[in-house]
Amino acid sequence: MLKGTLRHALTAVAALGLLATAAPGAAAAGAASVAAPASASAPASASVPALASVPAPPYGRLLPIADLSAQRLLTADQVAAAKWGTDSPIDDPERERQVLEAVAEQARALGADPEATVRIFRDQIEANKLVQRGLYRKWEADPAQAPTERPDLSKVRLEINRINGELVRAIADSARPRAERSCTGRLTVAALRVRHDRQLDALHTVALERALPSVCAPNGI
Repeated sequence: MLKGTLRHALTAVAALGLLATAAPGAAAAGAASVAAPASASAPASASVPALASVPAPPYGRLLPIADLSAQRLLTADQVAAAKWGTDSPIDDPERERQVLEAVAEQARALGADPEATVRIFRDQIEANKLVQRGLYRKWEADPAQAPTERPDLSKVRLEINRINGELVRAIADSARPRAERSCTGRLTVAALRVRHDRQLDALHTVALERALPSVCAPNGI
């Protein structure tokens, strides 16, 4: 269900309207000014809500997962460029096994659910490969767009490992909101926010959709 929800939401033109809520308090302040205009005799500051009184957006606990997923996807461009024109395949079962074992161990150290963490990272890995394959198709169709420099894959993987560690922590910190029935809707809004802020193109938007279906628990509470 999440995959279909994200697909429709991320491609809808109306999605940009949801992003107006991305700045905490902006929509609330606008609604307040329409519903109850400030009196001419009231102090100008009276119509502006105090920062401390503005609640965090309901998708806030899921936003780090969506954003770190997007960051991880953006590294796929460098991975693809590093492998392009070499015998290194996109599918790398040994590297995938190492990543899954590492994140499971990190989850245990944080007191998080290693099985849920591994499920989420399996989707992350597939999404990353989706970007790599998409770029390969693009470069094969138009060699002029192919990379002319090859990044150091070992350095790229260090960055991926850093993001992986932050993502494991974000998963551990969001156990409750990921188990709630509202998770799907809130994660969709978080993905919309990230798509807008990161200015993701069509390929990376589809990959972000592929990266997130295991984030919400199968049975909400």
